[in-house]
Amino acid sequence: MFIDPISASGLAQRARDWSIWLTRQPSVTGSAGEQALPHLLRERVAETPALAGAETWLIPAENDPLARACCAVLVRGSGNQTVLLTGHFDTVTVEDYGDLAPLATEPEALLAALKARLAAPATLAEERARADFDSGLFLPGRGLLDMKAGLGAGLAALEAFAAEPDRVGNLLFVGVPDEEVTSVGARALAKGLSDFPRSMGLDVVAAINLDCIGDDGDGSEGRAVALGSVGKLLLTAYAVGQQSHASHPYQGVNAGAIAAALAARLEWADELADGAGAQPGIAPTLLSLKDSKEQYDVTTPASVFATWNALTMGRDARETMRLFKALAREALDGLEASLAARRARVMPSGRPMESIALVEAAELFAELGRDAKAIGELSRLGERLPGEGLSLPDQNRRLTEAAWRLSGRRGPAVVIGFGSLPYPPVLLSREPRALKLRAAIDAARLKAGEGREPIKLTDFFPGISDMSFLGEAGTADLPVMAANTPAWVSGVRWTGEVGGVPTVNIGPWGRDYHTPLERLHMPYAFNVLPLLLLDTARGVLKPDNLS
Repeated sequence: MFIDPISASGLAQRARDWSIWLTRQPSVTGSAGEQALPHLLRERVAETPALAGAETWLIPAENDPLARACCAVLVRGSGNQTVLLTGHFDTVTVEDYGDLAPLATEPEALLAALKARLAAPATLAEERARADFDSGLFLPGRGLLDMKAGLGAGLAALEAFAAEPDRVGNLLFVGVPDEEVTSVGARALAKGLSDFPRSMGLDVVAAINLDCIGDDGDGSEGRAVALGSVGKLLLTAYAVGQQSHASHPYQGVNAGAIAAALAARLEWADELADGAGAQPGIAPTLLSLKDSKEQYDVTTPASVFATWNALTMGRDARETMRLFKALAREALDGLEASLAARRARVMPSGRPMESIALVEAAELFAELGRDAKAIGELSRLGERLPGEGLSLPDQNRRLTEAAWRLSGRRGPAVVIGFGSLPYPPVLLSREPRALKLRAAIDAARLKAGEGREPIKLTDFFPGISDMSFLGEAGTADLPVMAANTPAWVSGVRWTGEVGGVPTVNIGPWGRDYHTPLERLHMPYAFNVLPLLLLDTARGVLKPDNLS
């Protein structure tokens, strides 16, 4: 049945229909479903009466072994100015649903099953979820919140735009893969923005990312427009010890103790919490701690590899590395003093405590650059590692281990660096196109808030997002990032190209995404968000000489 998307009820129904249809298409990152979804979406668009005149095409992710692609849908109006609506369609795994996994992508059926299961909630989180489901305002489903409801609202807005007979400008929707891992989709789109718009007679003047916001309260934080997105660097430390038998611990230096000292000092280190304006910075936290032992024995570990999440709102990679190195040195100095005192109490005439060396990955690899044989071995290893299915942090760990071995250095020591794809911080600029987008947002927020809860404005989206690659990000510190990321050439494969388009985030809100209790606040996602997107796009595309 055809539903007129222009009416408020029609727009809400189309947003709901698109959101649930998208959720029903399994698209876990790296799966065949993720690979298939852009093709299925393109077919669905072709079958949708309201989008009968739309142009569709696929944008392949370059050098992607999974052959994933973005799906683009364009509705033309008059002129060449274009607003981009975009978001990711990949999701995290459904395995955490356990026996409910077969229902994870069926929102209505999952709702009934979860309500039955939560009849006697065992935790506060379950109590909250049960209350939300009983209210009739929330709907569960893997990926419904993160972030297929955002895509559904964007597609509904696209239909409504297509139904306007005298529409001004163009509206472009692009669904992208792989936001949950390395953003190959957004990076492909960013690169494409320098090519296909020009060839198609388009001028992309603004972009709206459709990602979700989590809110454990009344929704006042979730009903938000974000003018930027935090950046991310994955800090790494490869700790090398001096092995010893557990019966003779004073004869060595335990790599585990070195890594533990770093972990203790860096956890919630406010020196690395980079805030901006009224928004406080988010302190770093340990993400992984892996020693080199593959079986049990009573020898201390030879090495330990640790990673930390470091979020930024403007601090560059060079300054982040400087602070990281200073904190690491402080932690190592403290450990040296502590271990020396303990050993002296047992072995007063023993050898003095060795200093724990601290070196940046860039220094280690530059040193090896004079050895053609070593560089060849590292290059071959780097080419091989992606095919082994290793994550980027593990690829960087393996390359650092190999570089340390080839260097001939000995412990105790720590090699610090970066371990994954960097996400540059991005914030809406004061350029004319960005200012026009800001004005359109203000007008759309005012209209959407009439008779409803207000929609707030915030500087930074609270998590990393594809905005880092689409927006007005700076990449002047790319050489620092690349030099300190061993798997940059073989694994990261990013030239630093960004879209450079004024970009904001306007998406749905809900609770507990990435968990089996993931749930979407339906009234905002279906009734408010599509019109908010449409009005913002209209405001951007309105000719400058009209009031």
